[in-house]
Amino acid sequence: MKKNKVIVVGGGMVGAATAVKLAQQGRDVTIIEKHLIDADDILSSDKVDIRISAINRFSEDLLDELGAMPLLRQNRIAPYQQLEAYQQQGENLLFDCHDIGETHLGHLIENSLIQASLWQQFSQYGIEVIEQTTPVTEISQESDSITLHYDDTQYTADLVVAADGGQSQLRSKAGLGVTGWQYGQHCMGVLIKLDAPQQVKTWQQFTPTGPVAFLPMQAPYANLICYHNASVLNRWNKLPTEQLKAQLIAHFPELPGEFELLEHAVFPLARQHANDYSQGRLVLVGDSAHTINPLAGQGVNLGFQDVVALAEVLAGHDDVGQHAVLKQYEKKRRRANLLMMSMMDACYFGFSNELQPLSWARSKFLKLANNIGPAKNWVLKYAISGTLS
Repeated sequence: MKKNKVIVVGGGMVGAATAVKLAQQGRDVTIIEKHLIDADDILSSDKVDIRISAINRFSEDLLDELGAMPLLRQNRIAPYQQLEAYQQQGENLLFDCHDIGETHLGHLIENSLIQASLWQQFSQYGIEVIEQTTPVTEISQESDSITLHYDDTQYTADLVVAADGGQSQLRSKAGLGVTGWQYGQHCMGVLIKLDAPQQVKTWQQFTPTGPVAFLPMQAPYANLICYHNASVLNRWNKLPTEQLKAQLIAHFPELPGEFELLEHAVFPLARQHANDYSQGRLVLVGDSAHTINPLAGQGVNLGFQDVVALAEVLAGHDDVGQHAVLKQYEKKRRRANLLMMSMMDACYFGFSNELQPLSWARSKFLKLANNIGPAKNWVLKYAISGTLS
């Protein structure tokens, strides 16, 4: 008997992409989601989301394949051509799309627009969405099925995909442990309205108190990212608008124009990696499996790579929940996820301190790296493609 029924728990960007990708394979897919959205309303709204993602070329290709990217191109979207990292001017590492024969490196897109564009595909593939606001109380498994229990309601499938985020209830209920830690700093994201033409370069400066970054959205909007210790950012978060703006101007001296502050938020930074990506007929994707320092905006790109890898190993199998097949997915993804997490940690710990010897070494490294063309271009191709080839 063909065992083809999939439940995806979590309808965020990665969960929605998983649902569409598996439905394209002919799977019978249901999404269980706590917070339903109105995709039409989001895509037609003028409200700009403070949460944005740097979508690389691999993710862009996936979103094209899933039917979401054409909708996004009709909405607020900002391709970027250059990515710069520096400690002080004259000591910069600049990546440029033209160095590797590309028209752009990626896009900066609001999370809500990505999610809504994926939700718009559900009706085409018969994907049912069930609102479930109560937590899962139990996960029970038989040799040929898995059942999720929510108070008096039960849902049975052949495969359950946990896409319910870094604090995954399903991962916890399944007893899948994690390894990780909280970083010493928090991060502030600030949505601004910028009096400047469309920007095509996103940059990151390493300062003694932590990195700051400029993410150009579709003009006139942009996002500012500032790392600092928790007490400082929590204090900033409570400042009147003009006082907060003064702090931002002091930390972002290279902005291309005057700006209006629209919204801001502070969140902690954490690294977390599941010890196993599956148990029986339950499998983890995205933040449920791994959360990463957002230093280079790779989190959702890793999640989209999970989606593709899971679909690849399931292709051709009548039973989507075979544990041996799910372990093949983990083998494909664990090394790549660990590599990217370790690279981000090396950057974070190497650049987020005030030690003078390290400051000198950082300066020399950035100058040297910028002048080693083949190695720099290899790193760039890996960052935008998500593969080592």
